[in-house]
Amino acid sequence: MDKFYHSVQLEEDLCKGCINCIKRCPTQAIRVRDGKARINSKFCIDCGECIRVCAYHAKRATYDKLDVVKQYRYTVALPAPSLYSQFNNLDDVNIVLNALRLMGFDDVFEVSAAAELVSEATREYLTCNEIDLPVISTACPSVVRLIRARFPNLIPHLLPFKPPVEVAAELAVRAAIKKTSLPREDIGICFISPCPSKVTYVKAPLGTDKSQVDHVLAIKDLYPQLLSYMKAVPDDPAELSASGKIGISWGRRGGEAGGLFTENYLAADGIENVIRVLEDLEDQKFSNLKFVELNACNGGCVGGVLTVENPYVAEVKLKQLRKYMPVARSHMDMAEHVEEIVPWTSKVQFEPVYSLGGNMMESFTRLGQVERLCRKLPGLDCGSCGAPTCKALAEDIVRGQASEKDCVYYLRENLHRLSKEVCGLVDDIHAGNPGDQEALQILKDYIQRISDEMLLPDNKDKDREQM
Repeated sequence: MDKFYHSVQLEEDLCKGCINCIKRCPTQAIRVRDGKARINSKFCIDCGECIRVCAYHAKRATYDKLDVVKQYRYTVALPAPSLYSQFNNLDDVNIVLNALRLMGFDDVFEVSAAAELVSEATREYLTCNEIDLPVISTACPSVVRLIRARFPNLIPHLLPFKPPVEVAAELAVRAAIKKTSLPREDIGICFISPCPSKVTYVKAPLGTDKSQVDHVLAIKDLYPQLLSYMKAVPDDPAELSASGKIGISWGRRGGEAGGLFTENYLAADGIENVIRVLEDLEDQKFSNLKFVELNACNGGCVGGVLTVENPYVAEVKLKQLRKYMPVARSHMDMAEHVEEIVPWTSKVQFEPVYSLGGNMMESFTRLGQVERLCRKLPGLDCGSCGAPTCKALAEDIVRGQASEKDCVYYLRENLHRLSKEVCGLVDDIHAGNPGDQEALQILKDYIQRISDEMLLPDNKDKDREQM
């Protein structure tokens, strides 16, 4: 298992080397080097923001295709609550669930049903007197990875429960084995996801050693096919839904917190807003909070980059859909062994990916170097060097991944200085012996020095190609 597995990938051939992505990446995980973007695996949290802003579609999410269902004798679809928000005038989720069966899945298990179980377990957990308040939701893998990398002091506040998708997968596996008597390897559990971070979770899960989800499909891939299958569903579809308002609401911002029946909560969406909240939590600016719900995508899961509907329109659709639903349909006492399934089975650890050195002394030394470099750099954070900020460039220089010459303003200042030196040398030659070969050689060396120091790397490459 690779703890730095990533579902967001770069299509280098499509990349134009613009700096849109480096300015929008919330963890400063992207650099532009030699005219192409580069993603730092250790910094990336797979939030998908770079996919959202790239005008050239050079960033993409990796996920599975529907063909994977053919690998198994029995397949179960796990639809995310946000799937229901993609369709116009949907008044019964059973239409979608029956369409999934018509599409080729043998059974369905709603993630929203598992979400209701997690909500109930969370309500009980919040009554415990021996926990660090506020408790932070662990439903969004991008947020959990962000906390592990940048906010280690908040790790004790993480809700020690598996996300609903994992609870749904484990319950679906048990139900399928009980129903079919098939071995586990013949059963395929396929999650229909709104975002790439869930793909990352499946490949490198947190809070458990191995995910029971076998494949992750994208909502946007299944959406066109589902539309046609939904038309074939009878007017009186089979009752397959096992969730109510609480479970369905998990698909939008505030939905998880709303299911806890407490007013002492905070819900934030959008990765930039999430970072502000985490910084304030670390600084202990909030009081009397019991629960904090954080979603990396705008609007919550309905805003994932693997969806098709506008997140704010989707949010309204979910509200309309849940209007006549019961509060909840799934409860802890209804699911066998659910008390064993929900809690984490392994601890989440701090990942010091932003550390500048291998130990504290080395880190402090390098931090001093970064501060000195920042005083030399212009502080404009223009991104022309390929790093998002001057401080990020300084850190790259200290790590040996960049050079001061990558800064165009540093180059300009040195160009003026070297030009003055060359002019002074020319004046000395004219004042002396015009035939002085040694002085001419010095002049040539200076010119070569200017060429070497001033040309940007990609310009040097172009010059070499023309030679």
